[in-house]
Amino acid sequence: MNLILLYTSDFITPHRVQISGRRHQHMRSIHQAQAGETFRVGVLNGLLGEGTVETIGEHSLTLSVRFDRAPPTPLPLQLIMALPRPKMLKRTLETAATLGVKDLWLINSYRVDKSYWSTPLLRPDKIREHLLLGLEQAGDTRLPRIHLRKRFKPFVEDELPALARNTRALVAHPYQAAPCPAAQDRPTTLAIGPEGGFIPYEVEKLREAGLNTIHLGPRILRVETAVPVLLSRLFPLTF
Repeated sequence: MNLILLYTSDFITPHRVQISGRRHQHMRSIHQAQAGETFRVGVLNGLLGEGTVETIGEHSLTLSVRFDRAPPTPLPLQLIMALPRPKMLKRTLETAATLGVKDLWLINSYRVDKSYWSTPLLRPDKIREHLLLGLEQAGDTRLPRIHLRKRFKPFVEDELPALARNTRALVAHPYQAAPCPAAQDRPTTLAIGPEGGFIPYEVEKLREAGLNTIHLGPRILRVETAVPVLLSRLFPLTF
């Protein structure tokens, strides 16, 4: 936990907070927080700053806080992904949040198993949990927006053309594609397929929606690997 995320419900006064639960336990057991010690804090969807520990109890901890800077700049990206298998979904959500993705569309695809859509990990509270872990890792406060689309064709035909318009519109596809373009800080729409990739029909529909196919070379990557590699190639990321 590189950042202690705070919520409006934590505030006792405008400059004092009380936290409990997972964050309290993490600060006690991992950080071994002591009174007077200072930590990085941030308000969810708000500013970053510092918090100084005032009291440490068995069930809660209080900090005096001040905020003086904005969170990291988001990536100018609309990320569209075929729904990964549940075990990979957790890591993908955390990675996307860590790297600054703020709009993530999870869509259906021929190679997406129907059972994936019934996983408890798609519950709003579970999605939020993993996004928060990614924000804490990155030191960010802006919560990503997650959009679920269970039908491929209506999404690609009715929504995607408008999303992709006036952006660098790309679909990662390892066959008959151009090399990944150079990093640019510009609005981008990027689609990433499931394990095994999009089928030819889906690739053609994505092209019709305005997306150009790109590849990363001869190696076939897992989705959880492809996401950070693609984002690091497409944007001038600084860490």
